[in-house]
Amino acid sequence: MKPLDGKIALVTGATRGLGKGIAVGLGEAGATVYITGRTLSATADGVGSLEATAAAVAQAGGVAIPVQVDHSDDGQIEALFDRIEAEQAGRLDLLVNNAYAGVPALRAAYGKPFWESEPEFWDACNAVGLRSHYLSSVYAARLMVPRQQGLICTLSSWGGLSYIFGVPYGVGKAACDRMAADMAVELKPHGVTSLSIWPGIVGTELMTQFAAEMGLGNLGASAGSSGEPADAQYNWETPLLTGRALAALAADAKVHRRAGQVQIVAELAREYGLVDADGQRPASLRSLRFVLPYAVPGLRQYAGLVPDLELPWPFLLLGPLGSPKA
Repeated sequence: MKPLDGKIALVTGATRGLGKGIAVGLGEAGATVYITGRTLSATADGVGSLEATAAAVAQAGGVAIPVQVDHSDDGQIEALFDRIEAEQAGRLDLLVNNAYAGVPALRAAYGKPFWESEPEFWDACNAVGLRSHYLSSVYAARLMVPRQQGLICTLSSWGGLSYIFGVPYGVGKAACDRMAADMAVELKPHGVTSLSIWPGIVGTELMTQFAAEMGLGNLGASAGSSGEPADAQYNWETPLLTGRALAALAADAKVHRRAGQVQIVAELAREYGLVDADGQRPASLRSLRFVLPYAVPGLRQYAGLVPDLELPWPFLLLGPLGSPKA
């Protein structure tokens, strides 16, 4: 049986990358998935489209409903939820706040201190990526609270813990975590769960290109339990792993116990027995299995022999993730 049969989900920003992988993961678990983005049909630049994502969801055995939405437009967001309410008799079981428009701005500002970037850098990172998450959560909660059930997952990152891609990025990710936690306080009495999700180093199309352009090849694809990670792409994940982790959360009858917490994709994968697209399972970025070979590259071929133990959070601020060059 597919654990999400009959469930209605919404994934924002699903034309490619993480959103596309999440939609496929939910689809293969049986959910009917509304997917949003600005590009409906494939274009000459090949940046992805809702139609391509819908086809990938169908190939995985699911059903996707593409809705063209610009998440910088409040009216389009409201209309999206009006449509879901009308078509699904007011039902929405899962909202995945994923839409993000900041990668081009991050690429342009990389290596510069914040005062050398234009103030619009802030809006590029946090208008579609924080504010739009809040607005979508407002409308989702209006559907979920009357039914006394639902799950809101907000995609964040390790940038909420320590410096990675600049001031607006880090502040926005920390705010996503705080937003998810504070929403959880108000939603929990109504049977609705809010939490934030931290993928690891995800090999999306844009981030792969960004890493190559910035000379960041060592940031990251999958260092699984076999202990044979690629040197140039150490411990990357595919977007599908996040989708499978979110599907497991949505199917978990006790997900309310995680309300307000940060959930790390690699740790969820281990807990739920999930694997990535290649059949492997990456290590959490706070696992000794990741941190030790990261610090000593010669150990990477033996990563599978290192204990998969989570390090205390304060340690990470002193380790590779706490470095301004991480």
